[in-house]
Amino acid sequence: MAFVNNTQIVRRELMSKLVKMYKENTLITEIDRLPIKMSPKNVQARGRCCIHKERAVLKYKMLPILGYSISEEEDELTPLSVYAQGALTRKEKNKSILTVVDEACTACVKTNYVVTNLCKGCVARSCYMNCPKDAISFMENGQAHINHSKCINCGICKEACPYHSIVYIPIPCEEACPVKAIQKDENGIEQIDESKCIYCGKCINACPFGSVFEVSQVFDILASIGRGDQVIAIMAPSIQSQFPNTISEIAEAVCQIGFTEAIEVAYGAMETTELEGAELQEKLENGQQFMTTSCCPSYVELVNKHLNEMKPYVSHTKSPMYYTAQLAKEKYPDAKVVFIGPCVGKRKEVADNEMIDYILTFEELDSIFTGLSIEMKTLNGAATCAPMPGRGFARAGGVISAVAQMYPQLGVKPVQVSNINKKNIGLLRAYAKGKAPGNFIEVMACEGGCITGPCGKIDHNLAQKIFKKAMGEN
Repeated sequence: MAFVNNTQIVRRELMSKLVKMYKENTLITEIDRLPIKMSPKNVQARGRCCIHKERAVLKYKMLPILGYSISEEEDELTPLSVYAQGALTRKEKNKSILTVVDEACTACVKTNYVVTNLCKGCVARSCYMNCPKDAISFMENGQAHINHSKCINCGICKEACPYHSIVYIPIPCEEACPVKAIQKDENGIEQIDESKCIYCGKCINACPFGSVFEVSQVFDILASIGRGDQVIAIMAPSIQSQFPNTISEIAEAVCQIGFTEAIEVAYGAMETTELEGAELQEKLENGQQFMTTSCCPSYVELVNKHLNEMKPYVSHTKSPMYYTAQLAKEKYPDAKVVFIGPCVGKRKEVADNEMIDYILTFEELDSIFTGLSIEMKTLNGAATCAPMPGRGFARAGGVISAVAQMYPQLGVKPVQVSNINKKNIGLLRAYAKGKAPGNFIEVMACEGGCITGPCGKIDHNLAQKIFKKAMGEN
């Protein structure tokens, strides 16, 4: 679970400013000066050595917002205006999902254990005596010193020190990743291994320097609307956790961006409920011990890349997004469809689904609202009629609850796995060996479910309170 921090504020500020410039038709003409405006002379850089470094970081952070991944092929001398022009005229979106802004990724140490000045230079020298690689020596003042070229990060010295003077310094993004998909290259820059990545998004908010970015489709969507295309939004149920407004008021604000219609994914959730319940019944009748949900794309990626033994137990039913996209295409066959949701994992699912053209996160949606000066209007009690069990898919336990209500005869014995971390991956691996304590396992990548997704716009605790009120529970 991430805390609100300055890197998020900078990211949203950048995105909102670029959207505002697009609205005012000055994006191409003024974008090259934006880093200078945001980091002017005589103003202290935000966490950087100088304003020049800050300006460089701001420039490269704009590239993924404009829909580009950071790569060695990009020419440093190419002005931002060229990239902006390309973002508004390209016909195909960038297929990359995550990228690391190398200019921002320069601060984390490569080794995890460091001796602090709390070291007493004691006679016991337990750190030295127990080091398996002879990596510890002593300085003139008697304090211990770790030779990082020899250190293997085993942590024995830390455990042995009676004064707790040796500390563990994590690399935050690597520490947050549950599948070791992000590691430093020979230049000390983090690289994401797509063959391992499950797109849980934990690295994005873990990085204290905001160097991990999603490759955004904001300007692909705005350009499509600007060209007069018919564009339909399908809104994840968790959108009700982000705004203290009715779903109808949220939908109206979305349509003010230029969408033809905003449809709740809660409708598709009911299709998922019906099919998943029927599938569970069939599998239990055929003697299978349990079945897991398949709604969370990060969980599906986890199974496919790291947990193959769980494959026989994963439901074959499609996600609510899939079935809602079908509804949208039936009503608007020639329209482009945009999913609005809370996570990185859906970017991968959207990329694999031909019915859906683009994706917006809640953070991006809010930045568009800010940039276009859109405020939600009170609609005097107007409401949509999407089923409440479908809306409940947004939180942990929602899928279980909906299936149990629709299929009471199943006698569902639920198990919730909410938060894909190293501990819960081990738990799932044990379940795959026949040790599951129930017959229906709901797995979500985020603690608390989709309402605490990595791409939300507000604090997770507040999001849960807003969602409970929207569900009529307060």
